Amino acid sequence: MTHWPTLASFVLVGCCAAAVHFAAVVWLVAGHGWLPLLANVAGWCLAFCVSFLGQWRLTFRSRQARWQDAMPRFLTLSLAGFAMNETAYAAFLRWSGVRYDVLLALVLLGVAAITYVLSSRWAFRGSRPR
Repeated sequence: MTHWPTLASFVLVGCCAAAVHFAAVVWLVAGHGWLPLLANVAGWCLAFCVSFLGQWRLTFRSRQARWQDAMPRFLTLSLAGFAMNETAYAAFLRWSGVRYDVLLALVLLGVAAITYVLSSRWAFRGSRPR
C-alpha cells in the first residue's frame, strides 16, 4: 500500500510528459508536415525534460537522489524506453492501418509501465549511507 502515492505521482508526471510528447508530435505532423517518426524524436526530447524534472522533484523526492546521479540513469532508462517506443511505433506505422496518433498513444502507455518499475528501482535510487 505504501507504493500507491508514488505510483499516483509517477502516473501524473508521466501523463504530463506523455501529453507534451503527444501534442508536440501532432503539432509537428499536422501543423508543419513533419514525418511522424521525426516528430516523435522531437516530442521525446521535450517530454524527457518534463518527465525528469517531475519525477525527480515530485515522485522520487523522498529518495533524495542527487540530480547529478539520477539524471544519467534516468536518461539511460529514457533512451532505452524511447528505443522501444520508436521501434514499436515504426513497426506499427508500417504494418497496421491504424492512425499515427492512436498508435503513438498505445506505444506510450506500454513503455510507461516498464519505465515505472525501472525508475523506482534504479534511476532514482538514493545514495547509500556511507
